[in-house]
Amino acid sequence: MDYKQHIAIVEDWPKEGIRFKDITPLMDNGKAFKSAVDEIVEYSKDKEIDIVVGPEARGFIVGCPVSYALEIGFAPVRKEGKLPRETIKVDYGLEYGKDILTIHKDAIKPGQRVLIVDDLLATGGTIEATINLVEQLGGVVAGCAFLVELTYLDGREKLEGYDVLTLMQY
Repeated sequence: MDYKQHIAIVEDWPKEGIRFKDITPLMDNGKAFKSAVDEIVEYSKDKEIDIVVGPEARGFIVGCPVSYALEIGFAPVRKEGKLPRETIKVDYGLEYGKDILTIHKDAIKPGQRVLIVDDLLATGGTIEATINLVEQLGGVVAGCAFLVELTYLDGREKLEGYDVLTLMQY
């Protein structure tokens, strides 16, 4: 399926010069969204995945239906102060400053095979931080899957050595 038909390009959002890739039209089309989720599920089937991890918020949107289809758990990665139990955290760089991502300390067990799922691979900073959290807990990143990759931002370079699937590239 040509998923790009279901992505809206929003000019100058959230700031001038940005061509934002809006996945909500894809989510709004049940057949297209199901097809995208099914492709990620198919990609992961031979990877012996134990748990799916997704960073907030759009990683939840894509990761939860993948974990449901695989009949395995889902672990959220959230900004600091959003998870109610004991967490571990990692600082990561943003375009303007830093932020902190967290995961529950008991979300991943040592040796578990993890699929990281998000909507977009851009600079790779969020996923690099998510990988760091998974590996701090002893998890093995078996794959990373994204709906969209912005190739001109070179995020894949931060994921060198990891298996990566993207359904569409810009």
